[in-house]
Amino acid sequence: MDTVTLAERPDLASATYDIPYPPDSPAFMRGDLASLLIRGRRVVRRWPHLVVAALEDGRPVARGIAVPYSSAGREPLPSGWDEAAVWTAEDALDGVACDAACALEIAVHPSRAGRGLSSVVLGAMRAAVRAAGLTSLVVPVRPPDKAAEPAVPMAEYAARVRADGLPADWWLRTHVRAGGRVEGVAACSSTVCAPLDRWRAWTGLPFDRDGPVLVPGALAPVHVSVAHDHAAYVEPNVWVRHRV
Repeated sequence: MDTVTLAERPDLASATYDIPYPPDSPAFMRGDLASLLIRGRRVVRRWPHLVVAALEDGRPVARGIAVPYSSAGREPLPSGWDEAAVWTAEDALDGVACDAACALEIAVHPSRAGRGLSSVVLGAMRAAVRAAGLTSLVVPVRPPDKAAEPAVPMAEYAARVRADGLPADWWLRTHVRAGGRVEGVAACSSTVCAPLDRWRAWTGLPFDRDGPVLVPGALAPVHVSVAHDHAAYVEPNVWVRHRV
């Protein structure tokens, strides 16, 4: 299967971004305001060399998106997806030279699921990061099956391994098999705070009581305050570093 970057094939930008997310992707993640800093079309304009597409019969069927940032003078890793987006935006505004990259997403067309395309995309992302002269690719991995156990701490979930020593979670296992190394939990990776009406629209749930609420697709409980008319969701991810 061929892979390209959008720097090589800018004509494929629309088709690459038209690849849908899985049908069970939670709508409430659209409320992550940090993601507005690095909207898809903005990434295509500034960093097309870090957007990769896997092609089948010349058409994109999977994509991987990364953005660059500078590690100089910062913690070894961002606090999560949101801070990686902020670091990238800051460095772009300040004209700072970057030495690392953070993967924002990997998406496979639902009709091509289960065919190993995620590993193909990961390989293409590593190659793109290497070609850009960057030395590291980190991924705040969102294990979708964690949503079935939202009350379990992510550190406990991510530590589960099979008899062969590989992660029990299939998505973490995919990254490890592709050469990634689990480096810890991003406890506050993504945050969604919004009024209750918006949460009701996203989820169809009443949000009529205070306290934690279990929301389909969420990796952790959503915390609700009826009196203050808002709910806050703090999503944990798992940091995985890939050699480039």
